[in-house]
Amino acid sequence: MMDPARGIGLRADGLRKTYPAGRGAPRLVALDGLTFEVEAGTIFALLGPNGAGKSTTVKILTTLSQAEAGTAEVAGIDVRRHPERVRRAVGFVAQKPVADPMDTGRENLVLAGRLQGMPGPAARERAAELLDRFSLAPAADRLVKSYSGGMARKLDVAIGLMHRPQVLFLDEPTTGLDPEARADMWAELEAMARVEQMTVLLTTHYLEEADRLAARLAIVDHGRVVAEGTPDELKNGLRGDAVVLELAPQLDAGGIDDAVRLVSALPGLAEVVADGRVLRSRTESGAAALPRVLAALEEAGIAVASATVARPSLDDVYLRHTGRSLTTPTPEGVRA
Repeated sequence: MMDPARGIGLRADGLRKTYPAGRGAPRLVALDGLTFEVEAGTIFALLGPNGAGKSTTVKILTTLSQAEAGTAEVAGIDVRRHPERVRRAVGFVAQKPVADPMDTGRENLVLAGRLQGMPGPAARERAAELLDRFSLAPAADRLVKSYSGGMARKLDVAIGLMHRPQVLFLDEPTTGLDPEARADMWAELEAMARVEQMTVLLTTHYLEEADRLAARLAIVDHGRVVAEGTPDELKNGLRGDAVVLELAPQLDAGGIDDAVRLVSALPGLAEVVADGRVLRSRTESGAAALPRVLAALEEAGIAVASATVARPSLDDVYLRHTGRSLTTPTPEGVRA
């Protein structure tokens, strides 16, 4: 539940955006009535696969694009009516690097501060503060082209923070990082949120990232919010266990369909869906149901490569609301 004392940091109401799809083709729908609110001073995640509409949402909220319908406010400022005020109030960390590789980390930060109107001494002081916070001080005077991927991404976040924005947008901040660098970035973002006390909108397709960082999140599919709440609320809304079976590689499409029908007919198994060779279902007691499932498949001559039982995850939540797994590639239906 939103705290009235905090106020609203971000609001999107009925946003719609389309893109041309080529001569004679219907326009591609990126946003189709997307609506959400973000409590001020919290981290809010938009979770969804590539093409769900997350980046388009960020572009509209940061004034880089305009919606064809709907309204949006950032820090209480109407995005369409006062774009210049919005730009002063926000920091934006895009998917692509923004730092100049031929300048040092310190030079990049000071330049970003000066572009935001900060006096020279204040920009240098803030740059030193952020270099220290993001553990970049030892590399402050090295050219950015010598930075590792994780270091360069930290610098991008620091650039977005230079002018102490009221709202920070992080668009897929850890895409392309290795697992160690990603975990390091998560720790830095958690510390940043505590220190800066700002509203943060995070877009991601990493389940663990949204689960760990976000106070609340919205699952986006085909340009619409299909579920919203805290990570725990969303997971707790799914009762019982998930039973996940990976069917044998030699099984053809007909065999997969047979497996779905067989498992669906077993007592106590529900929401049975197949993502490729991965069969997912829900049941009150996974430990009790799994032996029955495996025995039924074996009797039918359907080979299973692996089987697991797990408590509900955000991927299960996504599966419930969209009919497919977030981790399963899907055809591009909309632009990001």
